[in-house]
Amino acid sequence: MDQQRLNVHVAKAQPSATYRMMDRVATRRASGVKIISLSAGEPDFDTPAHVCDAAVAAIRAGHTRYTQVAGMRALREAVAAKFQRENGLNVGWQDTLVCSGGKQVIYNALAATLNEGDEVIVPAPYWVSYPEMVQLCGARPIIVACGSDSGFKLTPQALAGAIGPRTRWVILNSPSNPTGAVYTRGELAELAEVLLAHPHVLVLSDDIYEHLIFDGATYHTIAQVEPRLTSRTLTMNGVSKAYAMTGWRIGFGTGPRWLLDAMEKLQGQQTSGASSISQYAALAALTGPQQFISESREVFEKRRDLMVQWLNETPGLTCATPGGAFYAFASCAGLIGCTTPAGTLLKTDEDVAGALLDEANVAVVQGSAFGLAPYIRIAYALDDEALVQACRAIKRFCKSLSGEHYVNAQ
Repeated sequence: MDQQRLNVHVAKAQPSATYRMMDRVATRRASGVKIISLSAGEPDFDTPAHVCDAAVAAIRAGHTRYTQVAGMRALREAVAAKFQRENGLNVGWQDTLVCSGGKQVIYNALAATLNEGDEVIVPAPYWVSYPEMVQLCGARPIIVACGSDSGFKLTPQALAGAIGPRTRWVILNSPSNPTGAVYTRGELAELAEVLLAHPHVLVLSDDIYEHLIFDGATYHTIAQVEPRLTSRTLTMNGVSKAYAMTGWRIGFGTGPRWLLDAMEKLQGQQTSGASSISQYAALAALTGPQQFISESREVFEKRRDLMVQWLNETPGLTCATPGGAFYAFASCAGLIGCTTPAGTLLKTDEDVAGALLDEANVAVVQGSAFGLAPYIRIAYALDDEALVQACRAIKRFCKSLSGEHYVNAQ
């Protein structure tokens, strides 16, 4: 019917594959099935107590009203201090914007700058929302495949080949969701050299997993590595991953003032300021004790080692060691063409993910949802006992498969 006609870009958009899997898990659990979910991209730790206490204190003090669209000044000052202290970016509080989650920072930037026919370079594997956000804004995502041979990272040659006259943005995510790949300072410098030759291209640096970087490595962001790109780089971050605050919905960014002004204008007509209570909590997170970050990073690094070892000992799966985040991106090429005990032929990585849920009661997300197949993304944000149970279930499932392809892959 005509009254049900949708915006053309909304009609083309696909729902998030990660949330779709979470919905399937919830449905199975509601029917009484015990599922171990390795699909959700959020820490399993509780939000630090001092952060929760700050939120309760804000409520009791009556700080429950609207804030400025761009965020409370005290929080913006803390955000600016964070960028100065941790990233070497010379910014003031006026050079920041607070949003209702990191996703809104990204969407605001794209919606404020993209027009029909513009292009955005999206290295694959990518976070599932990047290409959908781009096409929702009427632009075209230019997907650049970055396979295991490049460590799942964009190379200068691939970047140069993807840039065209309509290129508006390139999106960089380090550490990466879904692969955990981390760009080194040298790799970012090489990408920056390409971008300096194309002044019409903006850079969106998604640093949300910044503090989850392993093996004693030092984190770098592109505007820090190449200050000449500062005037056209949006550096985005938030409190969700570093402080286990996914549900608090606070993200923030810094970039050129013209861009932040446009993003603030858009947000003012969309959601206005973020939750006042969440902003007080984020303020406490950024300015309070920071030992939670190092403690949780140590736990995640041990879990990574556990998960990678199990995966590489499982027939049909191989997994490179990720440098950060809390994801393992395992190739399931050795399972394609096999048949499960229930008679399901595994033609794709989506089939593998579906069979793991239906027959092994373990939830993962297919790599094709992130732009690269055949892989599965495994979030190891669970306690050790649950992770070992999940790994054993995955291994049993893989050993139970039949098929010539599978036998040859071992």
